[in-house]
Amino acid sequence: MLTHLDSQGRANMVDVTEKAVTSREAVAEARVRMLPSTLQLIQDGGHPKGDVFAVARIAGIQAAKRTHELIPLCHPLLLTSVKVELAAEGEDTVHIVARCKLAGQTGVEMEALTAASVAALTIYDMCKAVDRGMTIDSVRVLEKLGGKSGHYVATESAAGDTP
Repeated sequence: MLTHLDSQGRANMVDVTEKAVTSREAVAEARVRMLPSTLQLIQDGGHPKGDVFAVARIAGIQAAKRTHELIPLCHPLLLTSVKVELAAEGEDTVHIVARCKLAGQTGVEMEALTAASVAALTIYDMCKAVDRGMTIDSVRVLEKLGGKSGHYVATESAAGDTP
């Protein structure tokens, strides 16, 4: 059942009034693939625009807090924690992991996905002058805790998994 549709099939925001306030958490990831020389430039701190990871981390945190302004049917949430971690993976990939937490009536998967996605887009924006062939992939929820649906952990091949 698609929760964002009413009985007539029209889009609507889910009513969470009667849902219990519980501790909720979501973790999402994204990967940015690039030339090895681009990743080396980032790691060496030689990028003319500054610390790429620091800017991407801040962008991801800011994006999580504004998810409801970007995704039309998301509730505005009072996040209690947003963490965005970026790390080199191999010689040509940046792995981004975003973790969002709150005590509330609805989950934070969209906020974690938005944080990971915007951090990835920020890396692309900062590095496009030296590497236009970068790709962003593997954007997905890794884990979700709390709420009525309980604990979800993605499998290695999560395509088609239902949270």
